[in-house]
Amino acid sequence: MYHEALSAGDCIAAQLARDADRYAELGRTLRASTLHSVVTVARGSSDHASSYLAYLIMARMGRLVTSLPMSLVTLYKSPLVTRDTLAVSISQSGQSPDVVEPIQYFRAGGATTVALVNDATSPLAQAAEWTMPLHAGKEQSVAATKSFIASMVAGARLVAEWQDDPILRAGIAALPDALRAASQSDWSAALEVLAPARNIMVVGRGISFPVALEASLKLKETSALQAEAFSGAEIKHGPMALIEQGYPLLIFATRGPAQAGLVALADEMRGRGARVLLAAPHDVASRDLLLPTAAIPELDPIVAIQAFYMLAANLAQARGLDPDRPRHLSKVTRTN
Repeated sequence: MYHEALSAGDCIAAQLARDADRYAELGRTLRASTLHSVVTVARGSSDHASSYLAYLIMARMGRLVTSLPMSLVTLYKSPLVTRDTLAVSISQSGQSPDVVEPIQYFRAGGATTVALVNDATSPLAQAAEWTMPLHAGKEQSVAATKSFIASMVAGARLVAEWQDDPILRAGIAALPDALRAASQSDWSAALEVLAPARNIMVVGRGISFPVALEASLKLKETSALQAEAFSGAEIKHGPMALIEQGYPLLIFATRGPAQAGLVALADEMRGRGARVLLAAPHDVASRDLLLPTAAIPELDPIVAIQAFYMLAANLAQARGLDPDRPRHLSKVTRTN
């Protein structure tokens, strides 16, 4: 896991060197379309990457985005209206039937279908009209790292070409170096708090919330730590009742409109006795962990999760676990 996460910068450089014409063609197709909404089809880490893509699409393109409950198609056989819809599926393996079948359904119903998938020969790749390979290379660790980052970058590329935005394109082009720098982040201060922990809240808001979701999942997978992800706006709607002396919180305060509220939340939770780990950029004086940044704030979540992955691998070992072999889990999951 550690070495695969460490290679993310090189993986993204390899991805960006390919398929530029294909992304540009997809962007032109989307701009010329009458699409009124978007649906994402994914599970696990890929669903978190889909959440990041959803924020970019809603913020930049103004289209509403829904995460599809796949059972509506696979089990309930619901009569969904699919025309003038963009359906995007994200997957590492492209093997799970409950990811493949909805894309087949949406394509048959006249939707524009896109697969961001690491295995370009998979059933999902064959099902979609537009297949955009992640080019992350084979991933040995059960816990996805470089393929998750590659999924986020592929989603950002899709939006950059759809919007035809040179600033976003330039920011994406700078990501390999930003990821290499992020992989050197020193988050060892978090080990003292998290190595003995039994539970934790992981917090983000807005475009950083998908990172909180992904970090929470990885803490479960690799450290057997009961982790829950919450939006910073939701903490006071019930979850705050869990806060007691020494309760750990990891807060991702990336740049943007949500940052000030997350920094204020960190201060409040410290006042309530929580062990707060505030991950924030260098200009936030109250930070506990230095959060790396990208060329533009909307790409910050990509480098933020890179810094976290290095911590996650080290934390699992500090807790006496093997991050490459989480119990009860396998690399490819097939659900219906």
